[in-house]
Amino acid sequence: MSDSSNKFAEGICFYKLFWIFILFSIFGSLFEKIHYFIVHYLRDGSIFWPSRTAVIYGQFNMIYGFGTVLFLIFLNSNKNNNLLVFLKAGFIGGFFEYVISFLLEVFIGTSSWNYSNKFLNINGRTTIPIMMFWGFLGLIFIKIIYPFLSNYIEKIPNKIGHLLSIFLLVFLIFDMTISWTALFRQNLRRKGVQPFTLVGEFYDKVYTDDYLKKVYPNMVRK
Repeated sequence: MSDSSNKFAEGICFYKLFWIFILFSIFGSLFEKIHYFIVHYLRDGSIFWPSRTAVIYGQFNMIYGFGTVLFLIFLNSNKNNNLLVFLKAGFIGGFFEYVISFLLEVFIGTSSWNYSNKFLNINGRTTIPIMMFWGFLGLIFIKIIYPFLSNYIEKIPNKIGHLLSIFLLVFLIFDMTISWTALFRQNLRRKGVQPFTLVGEFYDKVYTDDYLKKVYPNMVRK
């Protein structure tokens, strides 16, 4: 007989949040690839399949992953109040987008999006219509998508779930560390700061500006 107490990732626990983060980091990267492909194809018939990841290795866009985790943490308790979920999701999405844009500019000296020419924008970092879009997405996620995914995540065998989680966690920590320090080193390189360690020299040889441009084609230097 199965024991529900041994169910993998039961309830809103670390493992549940981690797998939601993983799934939507992948989904976010694929969603943006498909979006850009459709836009370019409809505009001029060109085939454009850009990199839309937040890391150098693997198809992960952590902005979507972190954002979805925030949705789950802050919206699940209000899941029966559609209006409140919509309003909170819109605020969370807009606030998160604003903060990420600000941090990219301050610490890496780049910008991956600019809404300055969009209607009702907020310092070019987000817009009211986009916040409304986040509100609808949050509502759909809490009411439909999360219950479906949660059921399947909990069906993962315990041993396999824990081993995969540990492997992915270690890999992502390594991946994010390499990726974001490479961008930080690029910012220093553009300012004329010479490497003063072997790590800096390695980054300058391997993660060149041309290489990073292919990984992050939307990044614009501020």
